[in-house]
Amino acid sequence: MRLHRRHPWDLSPSQAIALQKEMAAEVDSTQPIDLDSVRLVAGVDVSVKDEQSQAAVVVVTYPGFLPVETVLARRQTPFPYIPGLLSFREGPVLEEAFDKLEAEPDVFLFDGMGIAHPRRIGIASHMGLWLQRPTIGCGKTLLCGRYKDLAEDKGAAAPLIDKGQTIGVALRTRSAKNPMFISPGHMADIPTAAELVLRCSPKYRLPEPIRLAHNAAGQFEP
Repeated sequence: MRLHRRHPWDLSPSQAIALQKEMAAEVDSTQPIDLDSVRLVAGVDVSVKDEQSQAAVVVVTYPGFLPVETVLARRQTPFPYIPGLLSFREGPVLEEAFDKLEAEPDVFLFDGMGIAHPRRIGIASHMGLWLQRPTIGCGKTLLCGRYKDLAEDKGAAAPLIDKGQTIGVALRTRSAKNPMFISPGHMADIPTAAELVLRCSPKYRLPEPIRLAHNAAGQFEP
């Protein structure tokens, strides 16, 4: 798959923050996804073990969620864990995985944030600029913003607000379970991002493409 490479990865934390602020202006979080045209969805996740990072990209049919392609990449973890700078820790190994991808997904779902990020450029937004495809951030824990209580039923949602700006939604993808925090990455908007994630979560809290990627990324072979 062709990537639009934007920068090297060997940056200091202060350089990474400066680059985020610069790139955030390029993120498009207002463009609706044409849900009727989606045929392939990719789930993206990275696992770390013994300072080795393994990325998995699993492409499935939509809406059937049948696996089409799984690619893996592994390398030494290059960047320390710093909240808000996840893309610089996971980006290099994701770049290797995306390079191997033969399928052309219509949408990428990331285990991480989109614009629901202090500088409005989480990993789904950052890598969305490299992919130039619709991307969605699906966070399991809140990074920034606040939301009001929401009902326990699946599909219940509440706007995620930070500094007076709506940056995503808290979305219950399974009844009586903690919500997911959904935000556009790039080339997506909040309503269609949330709707697609809900449609991709028929059984579990995690959207099915991300669940499959999570399982694949966690299998470290010798």
